[in-house]
Amino acid sequence: MSQQMHKNMNINVHHITRVEGHGNIVVNVTNGKIEKLQWQVPEAPRFFEAMVRGHSYQDIQIIVSRICGICSITHSLAATKAVESALGLKVSEQADKIRILMHYSEQLQSHTLHVGYLAAPDFFGAPSVVPLAAKALDAVKTIVRVHRIANEWSDLLAGRTTHPVTLIPGGLTRIPTEKQLRQLQKTLKDTIPDLKVIADVVLSVAGNIPKFERQTEYVSLKQTKPPTYTFYHGGITSTDNGSKVLPVEKWHDVANEYVCEQSTAKWAKWHRDSYAVGALARFNNNGELLSPMGKEAAKMFGLKKGCCNPFMNTVAQLVECFHIVETSIALIDEILTKGLKEEKVTSTAKAGRGAGCVEAPRGILFHEYEFDKKGKCTAADICIPTNQNHANIQKDFEKFVPQIIHEGEDAVRGKLEMLVRSYDPCISCSTHLLEVKFVK
Repeated sequence: MSQQMHKNMNINVHHITRVEGHGNIVVNVTNGKIEKLQWQVPEAPRFFEAMVRGHSYQDIQIIVSRICGICSITHSLAATKAVESALGLKVSEQADKIRILMHYSEQLQSHTLHVGYLAAPDFFGAPSVVPLAAKALDAVKTIVRVHRIANEWSDLLAGRTTHPVTLIPGGLTRIPTEKQLRQLQKTLKDTIPDLKVIADVVLSVAGNIPKFERQTEYVSLKQTKPPTYTFYHGGITSTDNGSKVLPVEKWHDVANEYVCEQSTAKWAKWHRDSYAVGALARFNNNGELLSPMGKEAAKMFGLKKGCCNPFMNTVAQLVECFHIVETSIALIDEILTKGLKEEKVTSTAKAGRGAGCVEAPRGILFHEYEFDKKGKCTAADICIPTNQNHANIQKDFEKFVPQIIHEGEDAVRGKLEMLVRSYDPCISCSTHLLEVKFVK
């Protein structure tokens, strides 16, 4: 491509592929000057905060699990925790651990989907996983096998792969048997060699991961008692917040949401103009607490705390897969050592307001609900990981494009698409109710 063509560029990616939802990339360059550079979200609002109003506290998780078919368990858990906070319900240690185990199943499910089907083609220079199968059939089969195992794991604990039916305020409608948990444990142990195969394949093409860095703030959960690489418990922290941990109830002070004209999803910021959430954020805040296999996987890729290359979020997801499997194997032992007990769960309607938070595969997720004395929902507020990442994606664009503009239009387009995919965005989930007040 000629130097003159480099000086003039018109990129309009209408609905980027291999992501959930619709997002656009627009780059206009005239005579070497960037005239327009935008990450756009054109999705229609979802209105889930409005949908739940008037519904019983018992129905909330059932409704909001439909926000996402990939993260339905995560949404259900965050919602159920918020309901329990509002109603003052306590959960038994057994139910709490089974919920964490359930949550891990979806983390592995989603991470495998992203690493294997959505991100890997970028590393291999393939347009999708279909032609990739011709180049690395055994690796693709391994990805499919691990993904299937994660789905079956969700089936066992959540009642089905998506939209869980075993979660209720105060506990679970059923618990697995010892035999089922032992079989799951064996399956997870047998999965470790497959994870190593996947890691080796990704490592073989890791040289194709762009060497781009931009300092930003990373936000995630942090659990200090006991210190844990957490996806479920803890408070809110960031790399800009020192050792401070905010209670979940203070989440509005973190996700200072605002409207941006190029997006139907709200954007968010905390200490800077943008922040990032997701696997890399969790790693940067909690990396020293990874399981031994997780730490070994991070070392394998040279991933260290303080990494500010957004493309490495995919690697951080792979590292978390090792941690999830190894930690789950140990968690099953903890549950069975205590002995399984049938539990009767009861709850009573009352007025209250509560917030719940968990780490979705794509980052920290907030749910908040208010109920009247009959237990009917009167208000709801949900903040999705991807809408917390939108501003950060835009800021990445603004630094990255000037560094690669000399490579030409095709290269810029390809690398920006790869950058967006590295965040593993759930774009449609991030667009929610926007209240507009008309002033005469």
